[in-house]
Amino acid sequence: MTSIIDLLVTTGKWQMMHILLDDDRGRLTVQRLRPWHRLLARCLAPRLDRRLADGARPEENAVLAARAMVLTSVSYRRALAGSLRRTLAASVSPHTRPRLMAASRSAGVARQPYVPLRRDRIAESASELDGLAGCLAGPRPVPAQGVAMVSQMLADGGGPLYRAGARDDLNAIIERAAQALTR
Repeated sequence: MTSIIDLLVTTGKWQMMHILLDDDRGRLTVQRLRPWHRLLARCLAPRLDRRLADGARPEENAVLAARAMVLTSVSYRRALAGSLRRTLAASVSPHTRPRLMAASRSAGVARQPYVPLRRDRIAESASELDGLAGCLAGPRPVPAQGVAMVSQMLADGGGPLYRAGARDDLNAIIERAAQALTR
Protein backbone atom coordinates (compact mmCIF):
# COMPACT_ATOMS: atom_id res chain seq x y z
CA MET A 1 0.00 0.00 0.00
CA THR A 2 1.27 3.44 -0.84
CA SER A 3 1.96 5.84 2.01
CA ILE A 4 0.43 8.87 0.31
CA ILE A 5 -2.34 10.36 2.38
CA ASP A 6 -5.02 12.49 0.82
CA LEU A 7 -6.36 14.93 3.36
CA LEU A 8 -9.37 16.78 2.09
CA VAL A 9 -10.09 20.07 3.80
CA THR A 10 -13.34 21.49 2.55
CA THR A 11 -13.93 25.18 3.03
CA GLY A 12 -17.06 26.35 1.25
CA LYS A 13 -16.82 25.35 -2.42
CA TRP A 14 -13.02 25.04 -2.44
CA GLN A 15 -11.16 21.88 -1.69
CA MET A 16 -7.51 21.84 -0.69
CA MET A 17 -5.57 18.62 -0.99
CA HIS A 18 -2.56 17.81 1.11
CA ILE A 19 -0.02 15.06 0.62
CA LEU A 20 2.90 13.54 2.48
CA LEU A 21 6.29 14.37 0.98
CA ASP A 22 9.88 13.75 2.03
CA ASP A 23 11.53 16.85 3.44
CA ASP A 24 15.23 17.68 3.23
CA ARG A 25 15.89 15.70 6.44
CA GLY A 26 14.26 12.51 5.17
CA ARG A 27 11.09 12.93 7.21
CA LEU A 28 7.56 12.89 5.86
CA THR A 29 5.79 16.24 6.06
CA VAL A 30 2.32 17.37 5.05
CA GLN A 31 2.37 19.77 2.11
CA ARG A 32 -0.30 21.36 0.01
CA LEU A 33 -0.87 19.96 -3.47
CA ARG A 34 -1.07 22.92 -5.84
CA PRO A 35 -3.12 22.98 -9.06
CA TRP A 36 0.04 23.18 -11.19
CA HIS A 37 1.28 19.95 -9.60
CA ARG A 38 -1.80 18.18 -10.94
CA LEU A 39 -1.41 19.86 -14.34
CA LEU A 40 2.24 18.83 -14.59
CA ALA A 41 1.32 15.30 -13.50
CA ARG A 42 -1.14 15.10 -16.36
CA CYS A 43 1.26 16.54 -18.95
CA LEU A 44 4.17 14.34 -17.84
CA ALA A 45 2.09 11.19 -17.21
CA PRO A 46 4.09 8.76 -19.40
CA ARG A 47 7.43 9.83 -17.91
CA LEU A 48 6.07 9.79 -14.36
CA ASP A 49 4.49 6.36 -14.91
CA ARG A 50 7.88 5.01 -16.01
CA ARG A 51 9.52 6.41 -12.90
CA LEU A 52 6.84 5.01 -10.62
CA ALA A 53 6.94 1.63 -12.38
CA ASP A 54 10.72 1.58 -11.87
CA GLY A 55 10.22 2.06 -8.13
CA ALA A 56 10.37 5.81 -7.56
CA ARG A 57 8.65 6.78 -4.32
CA PRO A 58 5.64 9.08 -4.78
CA GLU A 59 6.81 11.04 -1.75
CA GLU A 60 9.89 12.30 -3.68
CA ASN A 61 8.06 15.32 -5.04
CA ALA A 62 4.61 16.80 -5.43
CA VAL A 63 4.26 16.01 -9.14
CA LEU A 64 5.01 12.31 -8.58
CA ALA A 65 2.59 12.32 -5.66
CA ALA A 66 -0.12 13.92 -7.80
CA ARG A 67 0.36 11.27 -10.51
CA ALA A 68 0.33 8.48 -7.92
CA MET A 69 -2.98 9.83 -6.60
CA VAL A 70 -4.49 9.56 -10.08
CA LEU A 71 -3.10 6.07 -10.66
CA THR A 72 -4.36 4.73 -7.35
CA SER A 73 -7.81 6.30 -7.59
CA VAL A 74 -10.64 3.80 -7.76
CA SER A 75 -11.93 5.19 -11.07
CA TYR A 76 -8.53 4.92 -12.80
CA ARG A 77 -7.92 1.43 -11.47
CA ARG A 78 -11.36 0.24 -12.59
CA ALA A 79 -10.82 1.73 -16.05
CA LEU A 80 -7.46 -0.05 -16.26
CA ALA A 81 -9.08 -3.32 -15.15
CA GLY A 82 -11.71 -2.81 -17.87
CA SER A 83 -8.96 -2.37 -20.45
CA LEU A 84 -7.34 -5.62 -19.34
CA ARG A 85 -10.66 -7.45 -19.58
CA ARG A 86 -11.38 -6.00 -23.04
CA THR A 87 -7.92 -7.12 -24.14
CA LEU A 88 -8.70 -10.63 -22.88
CA ALA A 89 -12.06 -10.63 -24.64
CA ALA A 90 -10.55 -9.33 -27.89
CA SER A 91 -7.88 -12.01 -27.80
CA VAL A 92 -10.47 -14.80 -28.05
CA SER A 93 -12.71 -13.11 -30.60
CA PRO A 94 -12.30 -13.63 -34.34
CA HIS A 95 -9.62 -11.59 -36.10
CA THR A 96 -12.01 -8.83 -37.11
CA ARG A 97 -11.48 -5.14 -36.88
CA PRO A 98 -14.01 -3.00 -35.03
CA ARG A 99 -16.77 -1.80 -37.32
CA LEU A 100 -17.91 1.79 -37.40
CA MET A 101 -21.53 2.71 -37.64
CA ALA A 102 -22.70 3.39 -41.19
CA ALA A 103 -23.63 6.99 -40.30
CA SER A 104 -20.10 7.66 -39.07
CA ARG A 105 -18.52 6.35 -42.27
CA SER A 106 -20.77 8.40 -44.48
CA ALA A 107 -20.02 11.53 -42.45
CA GLY A 108 -16.33 11.20 -43.29
CA VAL A 109 -15.19 10.12 -39.84
CA ALA A 110 -11.84 8.36 -39.94
CA ARG A 111 -11.59 4.72 -38.93
CA GLN A 112 -10.61 3.96 -35.38
CA PRO A 113 -7.03 2.75 -35.07
CA TYR A 114 -6.60 -1.00 -34.93
CA VAL A 115 -3.77 -2.50 -32.95
CA PRO A 116 -3.27 -6.23 -33.50
CA LEU A 117 -2.98 -8.26 -30.33
CA ARG A 118 -0.63 -11.18 -29.72
CA ARG A 119 -3.55 -13.50 -29.06
CA ASP A 120 -1.32 -16.52 -28.43
CA ARG A 121 0.64 -14.76 -25.67
CA ILE A 122 -2.51 -13.31 -24.13
CA ALA A 123 -4.20 -16.72 -24.12
CA GLU A 124 -1.20 -18.25 -22.36
CA SER A 125 -1.41 -15.56 -19.65
CA ALA A 126 -5.20 -15.18 -19.50
CA SER A 127 -5.65 -16.23 -15.86
CA GLU A 128 -2.78 -14.01 -14.70
CA LEU A 129 -4.13 -11.01 -16.64
CA ASP A 130 -7.57 -11.64 -15.18
CA GLY A 131 -5.98 -11.75 -11.72
CA LEU A 132 -4.38 -8.35 -12.35
CA ALA A 133 -7.77 -6.97 -13.42
CA GLY A 134 -9.39 -8.36 -10.27
CA CYS A 135 -6.73 -6.83 -8.05
CA LEU A 136 -7.08 -3.44 -9.75
CA ALA A 137 -10.88 -3.45 -9.57
CA GLY A 138 -10.93 -4.53 -5.93
CA PRO A 139 -11.76 -2.23 -3.04
CA ARG A 140 -8.36 -2.45 -1.33
CA PRO A 141 -5.75 0.25 -1.90
CA VAL A 142 -2.86 -0.76 -4.13
CA PRO A 143 0.62 0.73 -4.61
CA ALA A 144 1.13 3.21 -7.42
CA GLN A 145 4.09 1.17 -8.71
CA GLY A 146 1.90 -1.83 -9.63
CA VAL A 147 -0.75 0.31 -11.30
CA ALA A 148 1.92 2.15 -13.29
CA MET A 149 3.40 -1.18 -14.41
CA VAL A 150 0.03 -2.42 -15.70
CA SER A 151 -0.67 0.91 -17.37
CA GLN A 152 2.69 0.79 -19.15
CA MET A 153 2.16 -2.81 -20.24
CA LEU A 154 -1.14 -1.87 -21.89
CA ALA A 155 0.20 1.34 -23.46
CA ASP A 156 3.43 -0.09 -24.88
CA GLY A 157 2.60 -0.73 -28.54
CA GLY A 158 6.03 -2.30 -29.02
CA GLY A 159 5.60 -4.59 -26.02
CA PRO A 160 4.77 -8.29 -25.79
CA LEU A 161 0.99 -7.75 -25.81
CA TYR A 162 1.15 -6.36 -29.35
CA ARG A 163 4.45 -7.09 -31.08
CA ALA A 164 5.80 -10.51 -32.05
CA GLY A 165 9.41 -9.36 -31.92
CA ALA A 166 9.18 -7.82 -28.46
CA ARG A 167 12.17 -8.75 -26.32
CA ASP A 168 10.28 -8.54 -23.02
CA ASP A 169 8.62 -11.61 -21.56
CA LEU A 170 4.89 -11.02 -20.96
CA ASN A 171 4.73 -13.51 -18.10
CA ALA A 172 7.63 -11.80 -16.32
CA ILE A 173 5.98 -8.39 -16.70
CA ILE A 174 2.70 -9.71 -15.35
CA GLU A 175 4.43 -11.41 -12.43
CA ARG A 176 6.33 -8.24 -11.46
CA ALA A 177 3.13 -6.17 -11.70
CA ALA A 178 1.21 -8.69 -9.58
CA GLN A 179 3.93 -8.63 -6.93
CA ALA A 180 3.96 -4.84 -6.92
CA LEU A 181 0.16 -4.71 -6.59
CA THR A 182 0.10 -7.03 -3.58
CA ARG A 183 2.84 -5.37 -1.50
